[in-house]
Amino acid sequence: MSSNALHVPVMLQRCLDMLAPALAQPGAVVVDCTLGLGGHSEALLSSFPAARLIALDRDPEALRLAGERLAPYGDRATLVHAVYDELPEVLERLGVPRIQGVLFDLGVSSMQLDEAGRGFAYAQDAPLDMRMDQTTGVSAAEVLNTYPPGDLVRILRSYGEEKFAKKIVDAVVRERAKEPFSNSARLVELIRDALPQAAKRTGGNPAKRTFQALRIEVNGELSILERAVPAAVGTLAVGGRIAVLSYHSLEDRLVKQVFAAGATNTAPPGLPVVPERYQPRLKLLTRGAELPTEEEIAENRRAAPARLRGAERIREEAL
Repeated sequence: MSSNALHVPVMLQRCLDMLAPALAQPGAVVVDCTLGLGGHSEALLSSFPAARLIALDRDPEALRLAGERLAPYGDRATLVHAVYDELPEVLERLGVPRIQGVLFDLGVSSMQLDEAGRGFAYAQDAPLDMRMDQTTGVSAAEVLNTYPPGDLVRILRSYGEEKFAKKIVDAVVRERAKEPFSNSARLVELIRDALPQAAKRTGGNPAKRTFQALRIEVNGELSILERAVPAAVGTLAVGGRIAVLSYHSLEDRLVKQVFAAGATNTAPPGLPVVPERYQPRLKLLTRGAELPTEEEIAENRRAAPARLRGAERIREEAL
């Protein structure tokens, strides 16, 4: 299975343009925090021939496939099995004090969605796994079968923004008492039966929000992201740039909050001159979130929900 055939990187040229001013210098280091199948990484290596790439992924299969794709770049590419909130530890281990660029392409990779056995997609029957790293953690089936009803309702509401969380969970609890859940098709059918008719007529597949919520819970995505974005900003050299692609409002809100906090002066009100330590650390590179073009969405439907935000590090931390 060719990794190139599987993966069309989202908003690729815009990401490259955003990072370019920081990566043109010799010796620049760029980190791809979400390697996936290596589409963004390959473009970074070919577009910035003087740059070195460090790429992280928690999925061993993604590392293997991307490793084949990036092999022609030799030791310019260092691939690491790690979750992206571990970036500072990875850089310390590699002896890299500061980086010039960092890219996050959040959500599920094309490979994980397309490989039926992973259980991410609601469109095909598969084991309810959803772990990005299948060597560790609890699966989606375990979450469905063992979590108390109140926790399941909270997860569906918080992570899936599912209005009918209570109805779905009531049905899950009834059904799991008869037989534990193991496959996605049974869950999809249960959700269809649990929702009112009107809710099934809008917004695509009715299972979409529940699957998103389970995936976020299984992989700890939001709590990891909450740590990862500030950690990544902290690793940037002055003049370094960060670009983040989000795919749902919960991710985008977290990124927006971190960038907005970094771009705000923190001085007490009323100071005639703002001392250096209160000055913003970041300059925003996007007005709000940038969206993919209609042309890109027509070519790659997975680009449709993408939201891109960027920022530049403009000063060191105050001591």
